[in-house]
Amino acid sequence: MKVTVPATSANLGPGFDTLGLALNIRNKVIIKPAKFNSVSLKGEGANNPKLKTNNMFVSTFNDFYDNLSSKKQNFRFEFINEIPLSRGLGSSSAVIISAIASAYAICDMKIDKQKLLNLALSYESHPDNITPAVMGGFTVATVKDHEVNFIRKELPESLKVVVVIPNRPISTNESRKILPFKYSIEDTVFNVSHSSLLTAAFFSENWQMLKEASNDRMHQYYRMKQMPELFAVQKTALKNGALMSTLSGSGSTFFSIAYSDDAKNLATVLKENFPQFKVYTCDFNNSGVQVEY
Repeated sequence: MKVTVPATSANLGPGFDTLGLALNIRNKVIIKPAKFNSVSLKGEGANNPKLKTNNMFVSTFNDFYDNLSSKKQNFRFEFINEIPLSRGLGSSSAVIISAIASAYAICDMKIDKQKLLNLALSYESHPDNITPAVMGGFTVATVKDHEVNFIRKELPESLKVVVVIPNRPISTNESRKILPFKYSIEDTVFNVSHSSLLTAAFFSENWQMLKEASNDRMHQYYRMKQMPELFAVQKTALKNGALMSTLSGSGSTFFSIAYSDDAKNLATVLKENFPQFKVYTCDFNNSGVQVEY
């Protein structure tokens, strides 16, 4: 069987721990019965030997498989990873989602996407990455009583994603520690209003509103100070066709949206100005996690 999960970009500026969307950069795992358990890695993380011995997918998969199946079996796990690790593109959420979905599929047990989301909360307490990873598209999500409440919007082919991926990570845990302990009423209202406007812009497809709506006063400035080059990345993107340009999750990736006709030029300019970073152009993903037999 094969399970694929898309990369995600969370926060999108002001929507801290709430807003997210799925990108058509995917991780794939192929699972086969075997005489003994083994792991193979291709793509992102292939050169990291720790991922073979301390693999989060395998441990999460086993948590569920051991509870779901009375018949114990060994497997070969073949990972083909496109999502960069520790770069703010939801690599850990992709692992969690694919592991849970795989365990249920291996046991020939159906699991709807809402239940999958709720189970993933035990491993990822914020819904901004796991929700688009499961559902695809643009999602607005909150958590109440250990359940994810969300609304989803499909994204059109007329828009493209351009991401700038720096050559070093920003730790999510460390970046949370540098955020202010308290915020002023003015900054709080600013983020609530801009998050609301951004959500309205996505659902009404008012793409010209994205630049203004994606402004943030809660987290981006503090996180970007850890890698000052990101201020120049954002400024360059917004001057060269980006409809919006925000820190992806906690970083270090920078995420931009552009019209399809503008995306190629935007990517070229970013590559020329930041040759030390990787620049990818891709579509949005509207399908979320997928299981194939």
